[in-house]
Amino acid sequence: MADVRQLLRDLPVFAGDLPAFDPRETPDDPVDLFTNWLLGAVRAQVPEPHAMTVATAGADGNPSARTLILKDIDADGWRFAAHRDSTKGRELADRPYAALTFYWQPLARQVRVRGPVVRESAERAAADFLARSPGARAEALLGRQSRPLGDLAERDAAVAESAARLARDPGLVAPGWTLHTVHAESVEFWQGDQDRKHTRLAYHRTDDGWRKELLWP
Repeated sequence: MADVRQLLRDLPVFAGDLPAFDPRETPDDPVDLFTNWLLGAVRAQVPEPHAMTVATAGADGNPSARTLILKDIDADGWRFAAHRDSTKGRELADRPYAALTFYWQPLARQVRVRGPVVRESAERAAADFLARSPGARAEALLGRQSRPLGDLAERDAAVAESAARLARDPGLVAPGWTLHTVHAESVEFWQGDQDRKHTRLAYHRTDDGWRKELLWP
């Protein structure tokens, strides 16, 4: 284990030319800054820049996290989808609050979002489901996420049957498919620095809009 510990210590971090970040030149709304950073990650060809860690907690208060895809962002908040009967779906039903984390490693940029979660309308959820790839729709239609699986052949047969159902009925939507929106209460932007002089800018929602403050690294 000592070799692994040394390996981890020797791995490079914050390598390459990192972008500048001046918190004095930032918009009043974190959605605008997030969109700017997201587009910057796309231009820099960061792999899967729309991937994010979604952390939730169940009725017992214990956290769980997984990586999902950001489906949309607008003035209402950050949007993602999940099946109602999945672990995250059940946890959000018990405790409708979530934390999101984006990390664009080549840019040493991180964004953290926290806030209550609301369910969008069934119409919006259906539109999201129908916009998914055929394979993703076939898997989601099963509604068995996180349940015990006997073997991979069982999985493949179930997905094939589900795909056949969708071929017969292309407008079929998985029951329980839910589109969630995180209404951010706080959003933090973190810019890494090779000398560890990281820059952290936090937005906090108030009754009058957003308040900005710098945080120590």
